[in-house]
Amino acid sequence: MELLFLGTGAGVPAKHRNVTSIALKLLEERNSIWLFDCGEGTQQQILHTTLKPRKIDKIFITHLHGDHIFGLPGLLSSRSFQGGDMPLTVYGPVGIREYVLTSLRVSGTHLKYPLNFHEISEAGILFEDSQFKVTCLELDHGIQSFGYRVVESDHQGMLQVNRLKEAGVPFGPLYGRIKNGEQVTLSDGRIINGADYVGEAQKGRIVTILGDTRKHPNSVRLAKNADILVHESTFDGADRKIARDYHHSTSLDAAEVAKEAQAKRLLLTHISARYLGKEAYALEKEAQTIFKQSQIVKDFDEIEIQLVRTDK
Repeated sequence: MELLFLGTGAGVPAKHRNVTSIALKLLEERNSIWLFDCGEGTQQQILHTTLKPRKIDKIFITHLHGDHIFGLPGLLSSRSFQGGDMPLTVYGPVGIREYVLTSLRVSGTHLKYPLNFHEISEAGILFEDSQFKVTCLELDHGIQSFGYRVVESDHQGMLQVNRLKEAGVPFGPLYGRIKNGEQVTLSDGRIINGADYVGEAQKGRIVTILGDTRKHPNSVRLAKNADILVHESTFDGADRKIARDYHHSTSLDAAEVAKEAQAKRLLLTHISARYLGKEAYALEKEAQTIFKQSQIVKDFDEIEIQLVRTDK
């Protein structure tokens, strides 16, 4: 599981940062990619990566401001010409369906795959299967804006192979049955209880990706104990009043949310074009005064979200 930042800027594209889009790569987990927001030029950014648009099967839109959706019609169109024939679902605030379908209709675009929409009428669970659950809560941005929490299901404990070898259990098909917790009888008559040779289940990973927002209690709820919190950091602490007036957050706001939520790591994105070079990294240092594990990201940064196993 990895996060690939395709755009980390705020408002308008800049030479050093494109507007917002984040890819959650779930290639090992389910051979798919989930996209969060799709600002102008997102498909151009994808060309500089190894991402395959046909692998994108879910797109989560945080809110309907242009710097988060203007790249969506183009990407959906191009996907048809790049081998994408599997269904794709777009999640987002009410209005996203009208925006996309109007853009496709006016441009005479015909997709070669089923396109589904899930317009969010209320907070709660958006998607759930045996691997992942995605929930959302509304934030505070003047326009309806959502944050998303992706929770991975717990992983089965690891088979304790060394203990089985020490017990004289021959390697073979029995190992698979034991890992499933079955009770098996060996050739010498001994009975092995599989549950005794499998470690504890491992907690799945939690990724929280927030839309644009002022600091809000729902941000903390969504980020509770998250392995990764992606939070906007449009302004620095000195511009806190401006941030509040424009319904945005500062690096200090983001750090406070991460600390209150007891997140493991904070990634700062949606950076105003006014912050260049050292000024941008000053946002990171500012956040670190409150939450040490803070990092500012730039376009094409890829962050691995490791599964921490405790049953080795």
